[in-house]
Amino acid sequence: MIEININTPALLFPAITLLMLAYTNRFLSLASLVRKLHEEYNRGEKEKNILNQIRNIRSRLNLIRYMQGFGVMSFLCCVLCMYVIYRNWMTMAHWIFAGSLLFLLLSILLSLLEINKSTRAIELELSDIEELSKENIFTDIFKNPED
Repeated sequence: MIEININTPALLFPAITLLMLAYTNRFLSLASLVRKLHEEYNRGEKEKNILNQIRNIRSRLNLIRYMQGFGVMSFLCCVLCMYVIYRNWMTMAHWIFAGSLLFLLLSILLSLLEINKSTRAIELELSDIEELSKENIFTDIFKNPED
């Protein structure tokens, strides 16, 4: 079994806290967007795609909730792992550290999904201006400059 010491889980502290800060910033930007949409709706400025925007925002909020939850669980497992190492229960420490890494992995994967939904939301905003439904990364890269 790989030897771990008290510094091993402590190495994840900065990474997890920076991820949590990024997740909180994403949440705050969504909250301001929701407030803006709510004001527009109350003023009667209903955009034609407001329901799609609301669905997307609700989905992203749920993803951020789970991202933050898994991030917190990873952080708690790191702290618990440090205590278990302090008590010299090394087999349990390995399992708890593995759990911490798993929670961190889940959090990052959900972040990837949320980023994907975020870019879709931006495309939805731009759909009123130009037709993006048929474009993707390959058509953007290999687009003819004359088009």
